[in-house]
Amino acid sequence: MRSMGAGGPRLRRVIAAVVAAVVLLGAGAAVLMWQRMPGASPPASAPVSATASEPPSAPGPETASASDTGASASPPPGTSVPVTAAPPPAPPALPAPPALPAPPALPAPEPPASAPVRPAPPFPAALTDRDLEAIPGAGAAVALTFDAGANSAGLSSILQSLAAAGVRGTFFLTGNWAAANPGGVAAIVAGGHRVGSHSMTHPAFTGLTDAVIADQLRSAERAIRAAGADPRPLFRFPFGDRDARTIATVNNLGYLPVRWSVDTLGWKGTSGGVTAQLVADRALAALQPGEIVLMHVGSNPDDGTTLDADALPQVISRIRQAGYGFTTLDALLG
Repeated sequence: MRSMGAGGPRLRRVIAAVVAAVVLLGAGAAVLMWQRMPGASPPASAPVSATASEPPSAPGPETASASDTGASASPPPGTSVPVTAAPPPAPPALPAPPALPAPPALPAPEPPASAPVRPAPPFPAALTDRDLEAIPGAGAAVALTFDAGANSAGLSSILQSLAAAGVRGTFFLTGNWAAANPGGVAAIVAGGHRVGSHSMTHPAFTGLTDAVIADQLRSAERAIRAAGADPRPLFRFPFGDRDARTIATVNNLGYLPVRWSVDTLGWKGTSGGVTAQLVADRALAALQPGEIVLMHVGSNPDDGTTLDADALPQVISRIRQAGYGFTTLDALLG
């Protein structure tokens, strides 16, 4: 018992040391566990007395409170301190969208379609919409013209009379006549005479559509050109049959209609009561500046006469005696 009593103080010190060690180990373990918790802050370290038996000192009267000094007071041991949560990280900046390609430039608007423009005619514009019966501004000059659509019975005589008098004439040929008489076309051109179109088949034009009229002129042009002559731009309506529509259609096809000042009526023949003298008289009776005389190449189908060819030398002579000269219808073209 004495030995136990003598060792009492030492035993108490050993027990106190063991208790202190256990407290320290427990505090360390608590700190480790607190640090591993996400978002937790470690507790403020509490002062550990040297021995477990020493109680913590009480604050003295000289100790200032936190509210008096303005400084933050340490929390009591074992008390968790609220931690202000850090603001959430800003989301990463989104990449700028790729630049869109510029839209293609729109084409400039086209100007409104204008009404079709009639091409410039190959003759003076002042002569459009007309079927000329005389040569404007020709003075004392006469144009002798010859239509060829039937046969060529009077052609040789006509060409001889013109050549002998040194006169040039204008011949209106149908396409059918040109195709059937290429030698006659060649002789006309060789004599220095002018050629015009008299249609392809010699129909009355006012009963035709515009499309058929176009076919008549184009077919005749091909046939006449194939025979060696160029009829453009002169044209004569078969039978003189025309109106405002047909004249405009012919103009649009590039042709200038030419009528006559006087028809000698030689085509009627003796069976129609006509003579060569009457042919010449009619030509002289209508004499005027720019006169256009209509005669025919072919013979009368009933009696076979060629009165225009027969009267031609007298016609030329009497016109000259009246003080007039001769021209072709090229005078119309300027």
